[in-house]
This record gives sequence, C-alpha cells and structure tokens, in this order.
Amino acid sequence: MPTPAVHIGPQDDPQLSEAVERGGGRVVPLADAVALVVVGGHGDLPELHDGIRWVQLPSAGIESWVESGVLDRDRTWTSATGAYSTSVAEGAVALLLAGIRGIGRAARATTWDNQALDGVQTSLRGATVAIVGAGGIGKAMIPAFLGLGARVLAVTRRGLPVEGAYETWAADRVRDVFAVADHVVLAAPATADTAALVGADELAALGSQGWLVNIARGSLVDTDALVAALRDGTIAGAALDVTDPEPLPDGHPLWTEPRAIVTPHSTNPSSLRGPLLAERVEENVRRFAAGEDLLGLVDLDAGY
Repeated sequence: MPTPAVHIGPQDDPQLSEAVERGGGRVVPLADAVALVVVGGHGDLPELHDGIRWVQLPSAGIESWVESGVLDRDRTWTSATGAYSTSVAEGAVALLLAGIRGIGRAARATTWDNQALDGVQTSLRGATVAIVGAGGIGKAMIPAFLGLGARVLAVTRRGLPVEGAYETWAADRVRDVFAVADHVVLAAPATADTAALVGADELAALGSQGWLVNIARGSLVDTDALVAALRDGTIAGAALDVTDPEPLPDGHPLWTEPRAIVTPHSTNPSSLRGPLLAERVEENVRRFAAGEDLLGLVDLDAGY
C-alpha cells in the first residue's frame, strides 16, 4: 500500500498531522504532496499544482468554495459532511427542546414567576417533526426525536426512504411539509435551490404552535419574514444557530424577540469539531491509500 504524501495548510494543525500519520500518510510540503487537507479559510486555497489529486475541505458546508470558483473537475474534492453529525444533531434537538419547553423565555427572566410559562410549554410526545435535509446530521437527530415520542417526516433530495422516518418526501415537496409538521428543523445545504426556502407563506403554514429550528445556513430563511412572523405570533418561535446576516448584528430585533433563541453558530463547537475532523481525515487518508471511495465526496453539479 503506498504512503500518501499529504500537505496540511494554509495553517499548521498538529492534530490533523497526527491524523494523517495514523491513516498511513506522511505530512510533506505542498510541492511534494498528492493530497491537501485544508485548515481554515473561507473559500481560499493555495495554488494547486497538477500533482494534487485530492483535497479535503474542513467544513460540511462548502458554499464559500463553490462561490470562489476554486473547485474543479481535475481532482477529487471531499467535504466534512457527516463528520460533525452527532455534535450538530445534539445541538438541534437541544434548541427545539429549549423552545417548546420555554427555556429560552425563562432564561431571560429577571424575576421568579412560576406561571410565566403556562400555555407556552408543549411536548414532543405525539408531535411531527419535519427534518428538511435528512443527510448525515438529519439522520443523527431521528433516534433522539423518536426516543422523545415524536414522529419524523424526512425531506431528502430524491425522497428515498430514511430509516426511522415514517415518511420521506423528495425536495420538490419541501414547501408542503410546513402545513403537516408541528415543528421544522432545517439541515439542508445552502444552494441556489434552498435560498430563502422559508418565507412568509411557509411560516404561516407552520402555524402558531410550531417552532422553526435552523442549524443549516442562515440563507435558507427570509429573515425579514421571520422577524415579522415572530412579532405577530404567526409561529410559536424560532431557534437559530445560523442567521442571515451572520454574524447577527448588535441591535438586531432577533436578539430581543421573546419568541427567538439565537446561538452564535455553535452547535459544532471547536472543542468537538477538531477531534471529529481528525477522525474524518484519518479515515479518508486510509481510504485514499487503499484506493477506496472517500467519505464526503463533493457533487460539483449539486454544489455540496
């Protein structure tokens, strides 16, 4: 089995260097490499010579690299999709629970009022949770929701069955799920097709008892429509780990909206992200050396 020559850059990362070596590779300067593991950056890459056959990107969402035009068909590209599934899935479930149990409101309180949450708190038992984008992260949520007594409606690109979901719908039916779901979790990639996927009509269909959770990308939601829906009580609330714009500016109405919970893109914190990315790099280096299919292959036509 050949020993892959792998460059890590543009920043050094000892954890990833160790992962490359555990996977059977060796870390070399870029000029001598056949593979590149990207550290940091948002769409930027060093100039790649013709000998680079594979590039591992550090994030699950790759829209910045797609937009910068650096992805080509001359080499294999992989993202970190699926590597962070458990971490982000836990965050998504926590956000929905914080919403339906009134924890966000209670955390803002400055006086003891044990009746303040009367009529606010609901349960997941018997509820229908729609997961829009039931890929690695979405699939990782399903056991938790089932364990809490909810049923799951999954939305995927092609509508193929997803284990644990009572139904799976194809992406061309995505706008219909807001009328049948009690709560909706967004876990889809940011593409031209998903831009402003959730607007005033979808929020109205979700209704006054429904919570929207977004752990995907802020661009999936029309922020102005969401602010209006929260202000008017069109939906019960929104729990957002991502926003548009991002970072969410100081003074934005979402910060003080009592029906909103905002976390700073932190469902996949660096304390968990580093070890999970290292596991992915180790496995992909092993697969690259063995000539096996890599995990997280980027579909250049789909943009993720």
